[in-house]
Amino acid sequence: MSSFHKFALLGAAGATITVSALVAGQLAATASSGLSVGNVAFANPRLGVQNNVLAPGLSQTSVAWGNLPLANPDTANGVSHYGYVTSGGGPLTQDPKEAFKTEPDKNVYLVVGGHHYLFQGHEGAPHGYVTRIDLDEKDLAKRVSLISDTDVDGNKLPPLDGITWDPYTKQLLLTAESKSPDGGVLAVTLDANANATTGMASRLSGLGSGGYEGVQNDSAGNVWLVEDIGGSSVSGGKVPNSYLYRFSPNDKTDLAKGGKLEALQVLRPDGTPITAAQLTADPAAQVITDLHTYGKSFATTWVTVHDGTEIFNSTAGAAVAKATPFKRPENGVFKPGTGFGDFYFTETGDTSATSTLPGAYGAVFRLSQASPTANKGKLSAIVVGDKSHTGFDNIAFATKDQLLVVEDAGDGLHAQRDALDSGYLVELDGKDGAVKEISRWLAEGRDASALYDATTSPGYNDGDNEITGIHVSDGDPSTAGILGAKAPAPFNGSWRVFWTQQHGDNITWEVARGR
Repeated sequence: MSSFHKFALLGAAGATITVSALVAGQLAATASSGLSVGNVAFANPRLGVQNNVLAPGLSQTSVAWGNLPLANPDTANGVSHYGYVTSGGGPLTQDPKEAFKTEPDKNVYLVVGGHHYLFQGHEGAPHGYVTRIDLDEKDLAKRVSLISDTDVDGNKLPPLDGITWDPYTKQLLLTAESKSPDGGVLAVTLDANANATTGMASRLSGLGSGGYEGVQNDSAGNVWLVEDIGGSSVSGGKVPNSYLYRFSPNDKTDLAKGGKLEALQVLRPDGTPITAAQLTADPAAQVITDLHTYGKSFATTWVTVHDGTEIFNSTAGAAVAKATPFKRPENGVFKPGTGFGDFYFTETGDTSATSTLPGAYGAVFRLSQASPTANKGKLSAIVVGDKSHTGFDNIAFATKDQLLVVEDAGDGLHAQRDALDSGYLVELDGKDGAVKEISRWLAEGRDASALYDATTSPGYNDGDNEITGIHVSDGDPSTAGILGAKAPAPFNGSWRVFWTQQHGDNITWEVARGR
């Protein structure tokens, strides 16, 4: 383990400045499968401006930031910068009428023709758009391009959250995290040079309309969707109201031809399903505690929500089909080496220390099946959240047996626990059902712009910085490159690691070995 530790700050001109940092409690994270970095002992307090602190052995460099102009702006609609929409006329500074911050979210890394690109959807501001960072481009005026900001009918795109690359359709699949009828999945087709073929996105009606966030392919061409909609408020928390979906297309090379959308149903030990109606009637049910208990597992099956090409309300359909809702699940990924049989997904929970409901701090769940198309499986909690580890959001495998999970606890819980968000490395080796070893690889800070938004802003820009877009990939655009097909090997020259510091200055970072 290197004793080196440093963090990166973004200067006013967009240059990356590297400075040394003092890290309290430098405990080594044991890494059975090869990735060994240090541990940051404490999260940053929610006080003023704080710097990002990375674990010993890691460093980071900014690859794009909010006030970086787009190479091909849509000036008429104010889509002018990587992290700002200027249609309202506001400045790119801390000001009561500052420009809308666009919140670039999840990332997709692709290597096309030897060229290296990073794509993301934007979920903030009045409307969404899709950008591409050219990681090889040294000219900052050309580094970030606008890929799409309208649909095939010329309408502005909704705010976008999740993103993945579908190698079967040669499309970026993006999710709009809004309740029906606005939420759903949109697709942007790329050509052989990673340019958008038309610059317009098309809605994939057959995948339904719901508050989708996570989106992920499997080896069979199915599309897995993780929904994040907060249920009604009760006892300081939220009633479970969001589902895990699997879409089986009629033609995996053309998702517009529709297919079957299923939702996951979790069964009690007596074989009866855990349903939305039951949890709405009793949001403190013992079964929720059991779901969030180490060592317990539950049989699962998939139930059909819809089959066809027309648009439909997937959330309502899942409830009718007696699928099992969760407390704001957000993102998911397949574990390498399992033949796409093990799917890990995060559950954010209530993001409030005052909630008295079971499962309030969320979890990381594992769904184990014989194959990605199997109808039956087993569900178990791999990480059970607590006040210091909660708001689980983006997720990625660092190696075959190490999982990266990042927080989005929100301003309210930040204040309640006096701690900003953290990124964790979870060791999956060891006895199944046992508490996993967790180390903190990132203590996120708060930049001056985010501080302004949290304390002064009129409210249309989010507050504290959020960790999102954690992404580990070798950029392989073929079917062999679907996340989960290969065992990642970060920092080996091919596999790269990215994350986005959403809100505030909206910086996207690349993580590397400390140097």
